Amino acid sequence: MRLFSSLLVILAVLTACKDQETKVADPEMTETSVTEQAYFDWDAANVYFMLTDRFYNGDTTNDTIVKRDQPTGKLRGFEGGDFAGVIKKLDEGYFTDLGVNAIWMTPIYEQIHGGVDEGTGYSYGFHGYWAKDWTAVEPSLGTLEEYKTLVKKAHDQGIRVLMDVVINHTGPVTPIDSVWPEDWVRTGPGCSYQNQETAVTCTLTNNLPDIRTESQEEVDLPPQLVEKWKKEGRYEQEVKELDAFFEKSGLKRTPANYVIKWVSDYARETGVDGFRVDTVKHVEEDVWHTMIEQARIAYNDYKEAHQDELIHDDEFFVLGELYGYSIDNGRAYDFGDTTVDYFNYGYDAMINFGLKWQASMPYKDLFEKYDSLRDSLIAENPEDPASFMNYISSHDDGSPFDPERKKAIEAGTKLLLTTGISQIYYGDETARSLMVEGTQGDATLRSNMNWDAGDQEVLKHYQKLGNFRINHPAVGAGEHKTIPHKGEGTLAVRTYDKNGVQDMVLLGAGLPDGKIEIKVSEHFPDADKLRNAYTDSELSVENGIVKTQVKNGVVLLERLD
Repeated sequence: MRLFSSLLVILAVLTACKDQETKVADPEMTETSVTEQAYFDWDAANVYFMLTDRFYNGDTTNDTIVKRDQPTGKLRGFEGGDFAGVIKKLDEGYFTDLGVNAIWMTPIYEQIHGGVDEGTGYSYGFHGYWAKDWTAVEPSLGTLEEYKTLVKKAHDQGIRVLMDVVINHTGPVTPIDSVWPEDWVRTGPGCSYQNQETAVTCTLTNNLPDIRTESQEEVDLPPQLVEKWKKEGRYEQEVKELDAFFEKSGLKRTPANYVIKWVSDYARETGVDGFRVDTVKHVEEDVWHTMIEQARIAYNDYKEAHQDELIHDDEFFVLGELYGYSIDNGRAYDFGDTTVDYFNYGYDAMINFGLKWQASMPYKDLFEKYDSLRDSLIAENPEDPASFMNYISSHDDGSPFDPERKKAIEAGTKLLLTTGISQIYYGDETARSLMVEGTQGDATLRSNMNWDAGDQEVLKHYQKLGNFRINHPAVGAGEHKTIPHKGEGTLAVRTYDKNGVQDMVLLGAGLPDGKIEIKVSEHFPDADKLRNAYTDSELSVENGIVKTQVKNGVVLLERLD
């Protein structure tokens, strides 16, 4: 992999890793291992988000391992995607070819066995957000050992893994999935979002029991879990681990703290690099502080026990889904009666719901806007900077930027070249349809990955932009400076200087296809040659100017010498 083209910058990368106490490759390590140690900045990451069940079916033997055979609404049952499928695509190099350096997968813990009719067709919990047992892995996805293998294989390719977690509700009640005890959950009232209380002490929807995260009362284990664990022969072990957790942490045995123990165990056992946390606004901020603290303790336990397997020594990363949050409004979220800055409670980043609307802006305006917004977030609290993740489509946003996939090239350019963490939703890169006939509600966003019918031109576009992005942290996390340019589109320089790592690129977007001359002497004063990474062309610098080809509106210039 070409991280930077300058030897000086490579040395700076290794120095920065050492400064951050990251394990730096020694002379005995293989070339592959050296690549694993390449400099990584979450602010510049390129994240691939998938509904695991819809990605790739790598093991058909687990498709019906749980009896879920009721007819469902279209795309509302399990389709077969699993850990084995993700592992297969890792082995094939799909993610590295795409320029992905982090993967976010939907929740992996065991889902309710029954289903419900939501008014949009009978549905099972294929998406992972309907927990039955936080301590067990969903059998239709595979086993915990397979998940550990997946994480290890990702790490071997320098790819971090985010695990999706939900702590504020169980799965719905069904004839075979009983409601949890009343001291554990509430079943009403529904959230009305008039203020913080009516967004927290409430239920998201009908028949989605809400964990009493505000409760300070100690509770016994739910009888259905006791019965299940005894049947599976692990009751004594689970109780032993709970006793040890509560004794060591000093936490009370409240509903929230039980769930915190269960989800933090995955950080301790699997080496996953961080959490993507669901439904942030629906849980009290002090509970989030406790959860994040315990997750980081658990991850440090993993690091201590697996020193030889680490590819970094970074702190556990926590990304939040604060529905409706936009970086236009700064760090804090406004409930109406109060504002809460969740970054103050341990969150590293929030998903930004604004880009999919703002992606309609001209390139120049969009890039300048996001550079300014990033600077504003930093200025609010320079000692605790807030990061953000952009997307153009997702699993539960019914208003994506390009629902008909008519602007897939433009969508990819704006997503991957805009300041901030980028989130590719599975199929963005292949123009997977987001408008599926016969579906109702969010099912239309959650079709099976279009492996046999994907748009190859769009895929190549994402691959080129993705690799440029992860090779150059300046793209996602650098300072943006527009270069004066006449005509359509924009030219800009991005510069990055952090922790001893320096990087600079010159990029163009929205330009007319064809030949272009770009004055580069001010930005690359000593360069004899540059490379257009989009066309993979080596360019000579003559009189401070390079001549190159614009394709799909894009130019990506990097130093060669």
